[in-house]
Amino acid sequence: MFCLQDDRINRTSPALHSRYPEGVTTPSGVEAELGWALGTVTRAHLRAAQDVVGGLPGGPRGYQVLAAAATGAAGSQLALGRQLGVDRTVMTYLLDELEQAGLVARTPDPADRRARRITLTEDGQARLCALERSLRAAEDDLLAPLDDGERAALRKLLLRVATHLGGPTITCTEAEALS
Repeated sequence: MFCLQDDRINRTSPALHSRYPEGVTTPSGVEAELGWALGTVTRAHLRAAQDVVGGLPGGPRGYQVLAAAATGAAGSQLALGRQLGVDRTVMTYLLDELEQAGLVARTPDPADRRARRITLTEDGQARLCALERSLRAAEDDLLAPLDDGERAALRKLLLRVATHLGGPTITCTEAEALS
């Protein structure tokens, strides 16, 4: 990627090419690297998401639990832990905090009395909706350099790559936003 003559000209001739503002402080050639771009955007997204979900019990993991419970994909406590890649003990403490906050409930599984199903409470549903709106606003800020069509295209392309790699399923709200 460093060998593209046109790209080197663009970087070294800011007067002729406005796509590289003078304030760019990355090393020469780095801005053409997919890893650098994905890493930069990912770190910015993680900071913005942490600002939104930081007050939720469990932070980002708590948000994942609420989202899974909203779709009915949570199933049992054990299955949810496996789905999210969270240790059983950690999942127990996380669910304790979410339950104490009134956001989820653990109910007996009709098929297996030893298992507990994770369900979203009304307060949990309201909190999840508010978090989704706040996350969407944070993403809009992050993607501010792109117009609406570019944002939709980026989301669609990233989703295609993520699902090809076997990434996690998405919520109905996210799927609707992408279509």
